[in-house]
Amino acid sequence: MFDRLRARGEKAFIPFIMAGDPDLETTVRLVPELERAGSHIVELGVPFSDPVADGPVIQRAGMRALRHGYALGDYLGAIAEIRKVSDIPLILFSYLNPVLQYGLERLARGARAAGGDGALITDITPEEGDEYRECMRRHELDCVFLAAPTSGPERVRRIAECSTGFIYVVSRAGVTGARRELSGTVRPTVERVRAHTALPIAVGFGISAPEQVRSVWEIADGAVVGSAIVAEMEKGGDAAGFPARVGAFCRWLSGAGA
Repeated sequence: MFDRLRARGEKAFIPFIMAGDPDLETTVRLVPELERAGSHIVELGVPFSDPVADGPVIQRAGMRALRHGYALGDYLGAIAEIRKVSDIPLILFSYLNPVLQYGLERLARGARAAGGDGALITDITPEEGDEYRECMRRHELDCVFLAAPTSGPERVRRIAECSTGFIYVVSRAGVTGARRELSGTVRPTVERVRAHTALPIAVGFGISAPEQVRSVWEIADGAVVGSAIVAEMEKGGDAAGFPARVGAFCRWLSGAGA
């Protein structure tokens, strides 16, 4: 995906949505709409009751999804349904506890069979992720690690060595959530990571407006927007028109037009 975009002189727009919010049937309908709205990769959050990286908007989405009682296998089933109508790359975004409870090997095998493309497990560090990385490699899934403004030189080097697909740069210290301005730490963090890798770099956390997406595209290969989209979804509304409304919001964010 990034190679194709680079050849066209374009950058990636990467929405995050919480799988199962408001329900899995809507998730299955929404992802193809996000693709039609100009998205290039979709991050599918797997809800967890004790998230450490998510702000209040995404925490509320996780709680709404958890009330359904879905198991991790249900989210993989949703990916299989999405694959019947969409080829857009899908990255699972979750935490280590639910993954371990489900089983690492079982998750990787199931994700590959369903048509998933990779995972970002926010609280696995590259130093402690050998088993995870080997399992993902065995099933030809990408391992995306987070680099933060607080990541030291050795951690950045390890992140670059261990990541596949792309590297996710966190725009600022703290949790997810919309911010009025892009953090001044983004550019130096991207530059520090870029010095260690030829992998594409996507920036997320706090990006919530079209001008912020464009600013990220000036220094990185992709922009991830989560809380702003989830907040738009939180408004609810007519179920039949819900995917189209969220898709229109993503077109506005990415400048893809109507």
